[in-house]
Parts: sequence; structure tokens; C-alpha cells
Amino acid sequence: MTLVLADPENVGRLAPLAAERGARLLPLEEAARPSAARRTAPPPAAEDRALILYTSGTTGRPKGAVHTHGSLAAQVASLSAAWEWSSDDALPNVLPLHHTHGLVNVTLCALANGARVEMLSGFDAEACWRRLEEGGLSLFMAVPTVYARLAAAWEAADAAARARRSEACRRLRLMVSGSAALPAPLFETWERLSGHRLLERYGMTEIGMALGNPLRGERVAGTVGAPLPLVEVALVDESGGACPDGAPGELRVKGPTLFLEYHGRPEETGKAFADGWFLTGDVAAREAGRFRILGRASSDILKTGGYKVSALEIEDVLRLHSAVKDAAVVGLPDEEWGERVAAAVVTGGAPLSLDSLRAFARERLAPYKLPTRLLVLDDLPRNAMGKVTKAAVRTLFGAPPPGR
Repeated sequence: MTLVLADPENVGRLAPLAAERGARLLPLEEAARPSAARRTAPPPAAEDRALILYTSGTTGRPKGAVHTHGSLAAQVASLSAAWEWSSDDALPNVLPLHHTHGLVNVTLCALANGARVEMLSGFDAEACWRRLEEGGLSLFMAVPTVYARLAAAWEAADAAARARRSEACRRLRLMVSGSAALPAPLFETWERLSGHRLLERYGMTEIGMALGNPLRGERVAGTVGAPLPLVEVALVDESGGACPDGAPGELRVKGPTLFLEYHGRPEETGKAFADGWFLTGDVAAREAGRFRILGRASSDILKTGGYKVSALEIEDVLRLHSAVKDAAVVGLPDEEWGERVAAAVVTGGAPLSLDSLRAFARERLAPYKLPTRLLVLDDLPRNAMGKVTKAAVRTLFGAPPPGR
């Protein structure tokens, strides 16, 4: 039986949808009433299905990742140990609850540790700053887009407001960034205005969090640290062998935090695993014990003129240009080169030509990594979590998404 829970405000909206699909609609006030059946129901087993979270869909159609009570408990245990959660912690949540970041990393971790989580109504930079200034908080977790907008609001404020906001950040014990790559310039800007070197971590809907910079120790811009508690990781080259330090390879993950299956997609579930390892599809390199994510093999690793190029590396360089506020790099099909490097940038109205951008980047990148196409946009296409949708960027250049 399919059951739909609805709060009073949405019962009318959900009723016809539930009826259309043959589901039972249960108002929350009815679900909250005492029930003998609920009082005597046994606790769920670790292997019981608990939750379906949908992937972000940045590289294809979203898939429903089925997590068990055991995998969710393992994720919470891993982050509780890594970030030293306690009942004294308190944080606001500015992230949606249909994603691992807002649901598990923030909400479930807080509830499991007896901490306090405050649900802010959406994200508004000024409202968020006001709440931070009020105090009584110890943690803050967000995506890079949120940090960028908070930084812009800080820059636009007067000197007194800047001082209050910087002090509010310094009262926090930890600030975490994830769900998308954190640009190095933003990492540095945030440290300057807040005193915090953001703790960047890496995870996926299917695996929870796998890698993280240390709570106590050096955090290096552009890296996502080492494996978190309960998690095993491996880097595998194209022949299936282990990658030495510095060499790029596919990141694979194993451990109790992994999801069970893709809902209704047994074939895709089978393809996602090899000998118990989950195949993330992300390319990474290990340097001095720290992992650096080079991008998705399907969208961020470009093949041009026989070279493999990281779109994320090029984006980081382009963001150093004084006229570039943000950038997204994609590969466009080309008969001669395989793929052409194309850059979509946000300038905020500042003039920028392809020649000037190439001249700037040539001092920092190999010639084959230089963009050959440029598109200036008011903003980059993003999903609900602030991730740039590379398939949408490709279509803006007039190219079909990969695989079409």
C-alpha cells in the first residue's frame, strides 16, 4: 500500500493526486493520534527500507536511491564521530529536505545527537545573516551558492554590519560546505570575512558522505580530505588497477553507509556496483593523503586532442579573472579535436572577450586546456541544490546533452 502524509495546508492539493495513483491519503493530525498497532509494532530492522532520496539529475534523469535504516544510521554515526556532534550543538537549516545534505547531514544528525536544528523558511541572505547575528548557534552547513550569496551580502553591507556578521561567524565552531565543488576564490573570501576555513566534504545521494577535510587539522582549498569513519574508498584506473598518488582514477566507495538499490531499476543497480564497491562515476586523485575531485567522468572530464582535461580545473582558473564571477566549462563535440573546450561565464555586466580570457588563462593552463568558445550569461543554470547542470550549459551552446 502506498501512503501519502499531508499537513492540513496541503490535504486538498494532494487528495486528487493520491486518488489518481490509488494511494491512501493520511492527514498528519490523524497519523499523530495514539494507536495500539503503533505501540506494539516492533522496531525496524537494519536491512528494512527506510527512505528514497532522488539523485540531483545533473548528468541524467534522477534516480530514486533506496536507503535502509542501517545505512542511514551508519551515515549519522560517521558524521557524528567526524564532526564531534553533541547535544550542545545548534544550527539553522537553509537546505531542502529532499536531499542528503539537508536531511541527513543537518537534520538527522542534529536529532540523533539531541542537538537543536531550526528550519529557516527557504534561503534569504539577509534573513540568514540576521539569524547568525542573533547567536546561540554552533554549526552552519550550506552549499557553495549559499556561501557566495552570503559573501555578496556581506560585501554590500556597511562597516558596522560587516563587523557584526564576521563576529557571528567566529562564534561558530564549524562551517561546512558541500553538494558542489567549492571554488578556491570563495574558500579564500570566506576565510577573510568569517575567520573560517570551510570544511569541504564529498558525498553522493547513494553513499552519504565519503570524504571530508579534518575537523582538527589543515584544510586545503580544492581538496575534500580523507575517508570518513566507516567508509572505504579506492581509486581505480581504466584497466582496473589501483592508482598511485597523483594519478587520476575512478573513485569507488564501500561501507555500511551505501544505499540498497535504485527504486524500480534493477539493471542500473547492478551496473552501479563491482565486487561490493559502488562506482561513483567521479574522477579523483590522491595527493599527500588528500583527495581532489576532478569531476564527473560523464560531464567534467573532457577529451580534447587526445588529452583528458578536468573542467573543474579550468573553471577554477577562469574564476580568478577579475571580470568572471562564476564559470562552467563543458565539452562540445568536434570532429577534429573530439571535444572543444567551451566556457560559459557570469560577468555581472563587465566586458569580456574570448581572446582576453584565453590570454589570461594561458599564463595558468596548458594550451590544450584553453577555451575555444565563450558564452556570457546573467546566471548559470542550476538545480535546487545549487549545482550547475552541465547538460543545460551544453544546450546553451547549441549542442545536445551527452548521449543524445
